[in-house]
Amino acid sequence: MPRDIPREIFEEASIKVNEDDVALSDTLNKEQWAAYDEIMSSIDTEDGGLFFVDGPSGIGKTYLYRALLATIRNQKKIAVATATSGVVASIMPGGRTAHSHFKIPLTIDNGAFCTFTKQSGTTKLLRATSLIIGDEVTMIKRQGVEALDNSLHDIMDRPELLF
Repeated sequence: MPRDIPREIFEEASIKVNEDDVALSDTLNKEQWAAYDEIMSSIDTEDGGLFFVDGPSGIGKTYLYRALLATIRNQKKIAVATATSGVVASIMPGGRTAHSHFKIPLTIDNGAFCTFTKQSGTTKLLRATSLIIGDEVTMIKRQGVEALDNSLHDIMDRPELLF
């Protein structure tokens, strides 16, 4: 690992892209394609955005996530895959729990922040990230989501963006 690259960035950049996942974008259904296209457009223009993909189990949300992750990583960009539980995180390439990845405190109050500093490797990773996928984010306590939002606003100096 090069000395000037934080471990967090090195680890995310080292995730192997599954060639089968790269081909997934060619097999998306109409609804998946609409979401994929809008998300990729937002990434390509660097406008940023917040997208909520909702639906019952089995409709292809994970399929869409795998296609997005493979496309972004195949472009040599950073994509972070998180979920609320380790089981769900394990089905996404390079997936980890949101609490582990973002240092969200387990005991949390209103107005809290995540426990990474502005100089940390986590901060450098988040600044370099093109896509964050948070599967089942609605299962995290509201204060945890707000802590991540507060922390992202703080480290990015972009109060106008939705995180």
